[in-house]
Amino acid sequence: MRARQTLIVMAKRPVLGRVKTRLAAGIGPVAATAFYRRTLARTLRLLGDDPRWRTVVAVSPDTWRPRGWAVLPQGGGDLGARMARCLNAVPSGPTVLIGADIPGVAPAHIARAFTLLRRHPYVLGPASDGGYWLIGARKPVPRLAPVRWSSAHALADTTRLLPGVVLGDTLDDVDEPADLRKPAISERCGAPRRPFRE
Repeated sequence: MRARQTLIVMAKRPVLGRVKTRLAAGIGPVAATAFYRRTLARTLRLLGDDPRWRTVVAVSPDTWRPRGWAVLPQGGGDLGARMARCLNAVPSGPTVLIGADIPGVAPAHIARAFTLLRRHPYVLGPASDGGYWLIGARKPVPRLAPVRWSSAHALADTTRLLPGVVLGDTLDDVDEPADLRKPAISERCGAPRRPFRE
């Protein structure tokens, strides 16, 4: 019997001024927070009820409890420390972790990452800016450092730290206002059918 698959969605509580700060510098904090709230709702609606995996929301702040979801505190440290902590907190089975700001993500992308983990210990989902939107593991994740986060070097730096890593699908997250104009992103940034409830 195959070990149970787990999807972790890293999410910050969508509070004005606390999310998407680089995006907010260009479009304003109200619009940036609204974008984040819509994208988080869409991500959980599309992926959260898929029977092929269980979904856990890795929350920040650690005391946040979004209604209707199993939660895992992110804890402190930089992005690498928080991702490794969350991935290593799952007791068994392959685990995939994504952010909440990936408008193009679909269940097929997550399923392909889990398929790759049957043959490889780690998987990364590249982004066109040199970062990555997904990290998956079927064995303990080492310390993700040194990595030049929020730079064009993040994918290459992380790849060097994960022996046997394979690359999955390429998707983009949204960090800057220009990202919202990419066709694959702009067509998916409308309001979700089911709003996100805290």
